[in-house]
Parts: sequence; C-alpha cells; structure tokens
Amino acid sequence: MEDTLTVFTASKYCNVSSKTIINWVEAGHIKAYRTVGGHRRIKKSDLEIFMRNQGIPIPEENEDTTRKKILVVDDDMIIVESIVQALEEDDFDYEVISASDGFEAGLQVNHFKPDLLILDIMMPDIKGYEVCRKIKSSGETRHTKIIVLSAYLDDEKFARMKENGADVCFSKPLPLHQLKEEVAKLLGLK
Repeated sequence: MEDTLTVFTASKYCNVSSKTIINWVEAGHIKAYRTVGGHRRIKKSDLEIFMRNQGIPIPEENEDTTRKKILVVDDDMIIVESIVQALEEDDFDYEVISASDGFEAGLQVNHFKPDLLILDIMMPDIKGYEVCRKIKSSGETRHTKIIVLSAYLDDEKFARMKENGADVCFSKPLPLHQLKEEVAKLLGLK
C-alpha cells in the first residue's frame, strides 16, 4: 500500500497544500479514487506522472514516519465524513478509518489497533461505558485515546464516561476545529 497516498502525503510529496492536491484531483489533473469511507487516495505513480508533466521535482525516498491511526465510530455517515475529511485535511498524516456499528468497531479496534478512537456512544448497539472500560482494561488497547461524542449526555454522564476511560467528551453538534485540536493534543502532536 506504500504506493497509494493520502491527500496529505501527496501534498508533502509535491510540497503544496492539501487543498491544492484536492483542487488538482477535482479538476481532473491527477487521477484519484475514493475508499468506501469516502477518503481520497492517489497512486504514487499517477502523482509522479503529473509532477513530471508539470516540472515539479520528485523528492528522494527517505521519509519513514509512523502515521497515527484514528477510528471514527458513528452511524451517521454525514458526521463520519465531516470528521474524516477534517482530519485528513489537517497538517498531520493521520490514517483514518470508520465503522458504522458496534460489531464493526470491535473488529477494527482489534485489527486496525487505532491510537485514537472517536466514538458516538448513543448508537443502538453500543454501551459507551462498557466500550471505554474494555478498551482501557485490555493490555493491547489501554494506550488508545478515546474521544466520546453524544448529543444527549449532560455533565454528570460525561464525568461518568471519563471515570470509565474516556479522555475527552464532546457534545454534538460537533465543533470540528476543537475536535482537531484535541486529537492532536491527545496524540502528542501539539
């Protein structure tokens, strides 16, 4: 998969902003596709063809950075898409995937091993307190940071979520700029 790039990785490779890459893709200058979760992906070879045609220098391969993994769990695809897009267009090269139900979320926590989980706890098949407690009590996942989202929790219930392992709680509607700041802080990037 190292020959498939996110918008952020492509922007660093070309030394331009993520928005510039998105504009080039939308204008049809660079071939790209979308993942099932709606994320843009660009084949490195397609990007290099574009770069050569435009006279953009192709950098030497010397970057070996570990990307932070984020799992977004929500059954509202509009919210998922907004969060994923906001995180992918941020200045950090996050690897972001999503799950739309508790079962899929459990599988992704075990296989994807996210560094951070953004969790809507008001989904029908999710018991927020249990999810937080399970993740924080397992040796393999206790390092995972958890951001809880809910439209229906008050301060008392947020406090209970934190007692069970949530690192941060946000009410919906979601302040995306605040969420991005908190994600960067929790992952030690700010």
